[in-house]
Amino acid sequence: MSNTIYTMGVDVGGSNIKAVIMTYDRESGDHKIVDKHTEKIRKRNPKGVSTEVIDMMLTRNGFTHKNISYLASTGEDEMVERETGHFYSMTAHSRGGRFFAPQANTIVDMGALYVRAIKVNQQGRVIDYKMTGQCASGSGQFIENISRYLGLAIEEVGPISVEADNPEVPSGICAVLAETDVINLVSKGTSTPNIVKGINLSIANRIVKLLGSLRAESPIVLCGGMGMNIGMIQAVEELTAESSKAKFEFISNPDAIYSGAIGAALWGGYRYYILKKKAAAVVA
Repeated sequence: MSNTIYTMGVDVGGSNIKAVIMTYDRESGDHKIVDKHTEKIRKRNPKGVSTEVIDMMLTRNGFTHKNISYLASTGEDEMVERETGHFYSMTAHSRGGRFFAPQANTIVDMGALYVRAIKVNQQGRVIDYKMTGQCASGSGQFIENISRYLGLAIEEVGPISVEADNPEVPSGICAVLAETDVINLVSKGTSTPNIVKGINLSIANRIVKLLGSLRAESPIVLCGGMGMNIGMIQAVEELTAESSKAKFEFISNPDAIYSGAIGAALWGGYRYYILKKKAAAVVA
């Protein structure tokens, strides 16, 4: 039995489909990303988009489905055709977070629909978690909506946020009220950096409360789509420094948006070898 295989993880989220192809070596523990891709769903059928992404990635790497030992999905179930298995989103993001930082004790998944703070053990398994409610004002989707209103690309939100000198924080009670606050801020001439930083602080405040409720342990990995927002990272660090007696180390990664897909691919590789071992034992 070969020690190195190819696995694929596909994370079907609220706004994007993220996919990675990885090598998985059970003995050396050497796991590498071979290819990665993220695709906005927009108003398309997520199942159709995921199929297009998978086929495109296989083709550009000279692969077929036969080259992938385990095709693992996470996020929205039943949205990935020809999958080998599905992994719960929290489990996948936890494993993906520890791929970025093996020493991490806490993973914060900052997605399009909600935020989850997850405490993990040394194997990356979930011990405890806390999450925000369904209100969109605490999510990445809210940031995307406001960025469009302000005429910003989502990639601009982080860099513009760090330019703020006097941020205005919206109510944050619900998306409707928060959006009204933003409209009022624009009307009175508040600068775009101060509006954006205020939005990041509003969401960061929810994240900090989750960490306190979870009794989070450092270091903490910030992953998911908002994990690439340097303004959000700055806001979380600032609020934590102000409100907590403990000093937390926060870790981010340029591939933060792929944490779920990476975790699914890694768990898929683990499950592949477990199934192979059981099959060999039956034959013996």
